[in-house]
Amino acid sequence: MVRRWSMRALLVAAGLSAGAVFKPAPRAPLVLHAAPLPFAPTEFYISQVLDERADRAAVAYLLPLSAPAAPQPVDLQGGGAAAIREFVRQSLPRNTALRPVTVRLQECVVRETAAAGAPGRVEGRATVAMAFEWQRNGRTIPLTTYRGTARYLRPAAQPGGTEPALQQALADALRHLNAWVNREVNGNAKLATALRVHTTDDVHPADDTLFYSSAQPLSLDDFRAEPRLTGRYAATVFPSFAYSARAQTVSGVLHLHLQMQVFVVRSASWVRPTARTAYTLAHEQRHFDVVKLVAERFKRKVQPDSLTLDNYDARMQYQYLQSWWEMNRLQEQYDAETGGGTNEAAQQRWNQRLDAELRAFGVK
Repeated sequence: MVRRWSMRALLVAAGLSAGAVFKPAPRAPLVLHAAPLPFAPTEFYISQVLDERADRAAVAYLLPLSAPAAPQPVDLQGGGAAAIREFVRQSLPRNTALRPVTVRLQECVVRETAAAGAPGRVEGRATVAMAFEWQRNGRTIPLTTYRGTARYLRPAAQPGGTEPALQQALADALRHLNAWVNREVNGNAKLATALRVHTTDDVHPADDTLFYSSAQPLSLDDFRAEPRLTGRYAATVFPSFAYSARAQTVSGVLHLHLQMQVFVVRSASWVRPTARTAYTLAHEQRHFDVVKLVAERFKRKVQPDSLTLDNYDARMQYQYLQSWWEMNRLQEQYDAETGGGTNEAAQQRWNQRLDAELRAFGVK
């Protein structure tokens, strides 16, 4: 007699049920070995690695080695974040005298798929994305970002390639950071560690603009506007000041080059025919001196001890506005106390005051 076995009986005999689903054995955690890199950073060290991955459940999704099934999640031994931090710590020397760089780990994942056009082969892709920044004077300075992929190919029934590909992807990210810093350190303000200010005065002659020079005071020829024959004042001069700034980073030092312009607009300045005297000219020259004095004070306000590498431009603009208001206030005070030059005693006091303060700044 021939006994016939049904499929159900075969499954029962094998200890399986008809509805059983094949489940591959769990894969062991991946072991990530350090990769000592062929360089030692000379401008930075990694101070911390922040795990900002959207998926922290696993670093790899690997195809099983036996029957076809969905990719299995596999993490690093000791946990993904901890293993990657240890990889960075062992791969790069840590010199805390350098810039402290923070690594933001945004993606670190290996995904396997059946290799297209290669039956019986599996393709793996290890993708790493990082952002790098550092803290300078309590402020976060973004530096550079990196995204890269390492690939491998393995036989479907054999493991391999995952850990080396992940190691390569992480090492490439650190190589990118080191190369970027070395390339940018001499000229990128983001990497500057010190600030120096250099000021110069613009004294170049111009047709309608007279720049302040102690060697070239105002002359009656500088009053070119049509005089006003009525009103309180016999003459009016229009002095002001401005600055331009140019930043240049050299060897990690941000050099701030300021050019000051203290000037009189000739086409806006006038004097009545009856007031073209040395005394009137001297009074108007003092208006010019007031502006020069304020400009010298402004220079002292925009030195490194009052500026910061991260906000020097805004601080300079703020100090400029403060000095502008100071200039207008002093001009009004000067005219009010001297009566527009008619009070000779007050005029003499202002002359002495301005001369003394300008000498203190090395102007006279």
